[in-house]
Amino acid sequence: MHNLLLNAPAEMWEGITHKVKAYIAGAAPPLATIEAMEHRGVELTHVYGLTETYGPATFCMRQEEWCALAPRQAAERLGRQGIRFVTEDKTRVLQPDTLEPVPWDGHTLGEVMFRGNMMMKGYLKNPKATAEAFAGGWFHSGDLAAVEPDGYIKIKDRKKDIIISGGENISSLEVEDALYRHPGVLAAAVVAQPDPVWGESPCAFVELKPSMEASEGELIAHCRANLAHYKVPTRVVFGPLPKTSTGKIQKYLLRQRSHSAEAIE
Repeated sequence: MHNLLLNAPAEMWEGITHKVKAYIAGAAPPLATIEAMEHRGVELTHVYGLTETYGPATFCMRQEEWCALAPRQAAERLGRQGIRFVTEDKTRVLQPDTLEPVPWDGHTLGEVMFRGNMMMKGYLKNPKATAEAFAGGWFHSGDLAAVEPDGYIKIKDRKKDIIISGGENISSLEVEDALYRHPGVLAAAVVAQPDPVWGESPCAFVELKPSMEASEGELIAHCRANLAHYKVPTRVVFGPLPKTSTGKIQKYLLRQRSHSAEAIE
């Protein structure tokens, strides 16, 4: 939705001179989107949650000192999933096997887990899925995250969207954010594809802005200038991205197209 607003005709923004406050929810927002909306005068607050948590479970509460930061640095802080809503009893990033909390170093990955009266009771007529989701007394979200030194949670990727290439974990969200920084990209999604040497490699699906052009080589070069080389997509597929009625990109369909090992959601 915010990308649609950013790419709306200039005349539609005329007359909006006051500060606008808005939420951005669902998938972790690309930093390029946050930067561009802030430049437009829209103050975005990112909220994160799942159907199972009855809506937003965390939010990225702004800190005054962020106002003095450069746009890119501010966007990096505003794009995090933040801290728990008061309605949540506990929100933690824990090691899935041991349920030990991860250190607040911004790097160590764990799974986002929840406890509280905002949680669902279980999946209807599916005791097996319910037991798996609440293993150890915590609701397992399926989202992999790190906790940064200030205690804010930063999601790195969904478990099923992490790309393992040559033993290295690649966040599809990080690669997507690099793609969104190209001026011709309207929407992007990155999934794993089989690789005969590395096991998996990133495959990018890209929808270009109307009247804009970009080649596969150009986007790969753009990513190479902004990412470690092992994170760069080895293939770029152009065309409309499959989306739900609310505009969420359906990655499971893209995994099927790329013949990913995780093709079934």
